[in-house]
Amino acid sequence: MTTLSNRYEFVLLYDVENGNPNGDPDAGNMPRIDPETGYGIVTDVCLKRKIRNYVEMVKGDAVGWKIYIKENIPLNAQHELAYKATNTPIPQNDEQRKAIRKDVQKIFELRNWMCQNFYDIRTFGAVMNTDVPAGIVRGPVQLNFSRSIDPIAQMEASITRLTVTRQDEDKQTEMGRKNYVPYGLYRVEGYISAKLANDATKGTGFSEEDLQLFWEALINMFEHDRSAARGKMATRRLIVFKHDSDLGNAPAHQLFELVKVERKPEANPPRSFGDYTVTVDKAGVPQGVELIEML
Repeated sequence: MTTLSNRYEFVLLYDVENGNPNGDPDAGNMPRIDPETGYGIVTDVCLKRKIRNYVEMVKGDAVGWKIYIKENIPLNAQHELAYKATNTPIPQNDEQRKAIRKDVQKIFELRNWMCQNFYDIRTFGAVMNTDVPAGIVRGPVQLNFSRSIDPIAQMEASITRLTVTRQDEDKQTEMGRKNYVPYGLYRVEGYISAKLANDATKGTGFSEEDLQLFWEALINMFEHDRSAARGKMATRRLIVFKHDSDLGNAPAHQLFELVKVERKPEANPPRSFGDYTVTVDKAGVPQGVELIEML
């Protein structure tokens, strides 16, 4: 693995057509919005799930590329793998758990094994202070919430199902609801810290190889996440700022402001990516920062 030696920031643009990019369970699974402005919201957790799924699809269960947050696998079961690999007895009561948590060297050994073997831990971090404690990891890759460029329309369509749920019902069809956004272009900003990847005591070992897979996942994550509920989703632009150093050469907000997305005046309401203009102020890129337009 090649050590990560540069700080990065990035801007990702993706869109949805006739789909629900991130349902809100507190609102009947309607598309998430900022209630004060009507702008669409997609959580960082939603995108991380798609990244995890892509990595698992590409790498399978290969050594060093496992996925920590997986369906139907308890977190404690994942931690127990580290205990077995390091010949550490699994704690059976509160007293033993406290002893493990106080053993700085042992916790360091356990967390390092988890980082080395689980891609999403060394990328995003994890709080592993459960009944089978394995430490706390702060990930070098962080994402903000996504926000749509314009307010979105939360739509709800009635649908008819030809079959009923229960045999004893005196009817032949059932009605249902489908929530969707006719069109929305979303923007998310992210950060990658070489310092958090390489720190002697808190680093995760996130490498250049891990980084390349991360870029690949951002570009392709929607291509293998198709469903009727999510409609047509696609990554449209990936704009990366690479610093010459691990500490960085410019503030993140200054770099993000160089990327502007504007709706064309005649496109009201917008219904496609072509209804927007994306501009990057290349002349404004500070010294010591390289602009990379990956998509």
